[in-house]
Amino acid sequence: MPGPAYEQHADRYERWFERHAAAYQAELRAVRELWPGAGRGVEIGVGSGRFAAPLGIRHGVEPSAGMRDLARARGIDAVDGVAERLPYTDAFFDAALMVTTLCFLDDPEAGLREAFRVLRPGGAMVIGFIDRGSPPGRAYARNKRRSRFYSGARFHSAAEVVALMRRAGFTDFTFRQTLFRPPEEAGEGEPVEEGHGRGLFVAVRGIKLA
Repeated sequence: MPGPAYEQHADRYERWFERHAAAYQAELRAVRELWPGAGRGVEIGVGSGRFAAPLGIRHGVEPSAGMRDLARARGIDAVDGVAERLPYTDAFFDAALMVTTLCFLDDPEAGLREAFRVLRPGGAMVIGFIDRGSPPGRAYARNKRRSRFYSGARFHSAAEVVALMRRAGFTDFTFRQTLFRPPEEAGEGEPVEEGHGRGLFVAVRGIKLA
């Protein structure tokens, strides 16, 4: 899960979304196109609730107290916890979301197995991530040491994310991609396209089959 920088600089994290509003809206559209909408949902690594709130997700897990406070202010039932040990019973949710969380997990496979466990059969897992396999993703990875928030991240390619999801039990994958240029250069109405490989930000949905 996100490290100490998120605990110490929650307000700075919030300001990133305000300064890069077009990039944030593009990421949100990409996720929204894959999010099932109906049913009980949870965001794992909910952060400040920037994605959960507009998607109507009312449950969240977040280890940072500062981030939990911001998420609760947005109406999210944000609880303390980590992805590798979710505080929920089996088959409790219809859908689960992770956005730029997988790259911070100590054990990504364990986190996805836990997500699989708490989903009902037929439930959807949606992951938003920085695609290390795309041209802008490779540039982002080279420069991550300059970032207050991503310096400790381990970015994945789309193929690696799918492999992790398959090992956890998910199947039937659907992709969206966006941000074909740096986030600071994104404009209003930044396009969202199917597939992966060109966009910095990718969303993928997998299904827990019955």
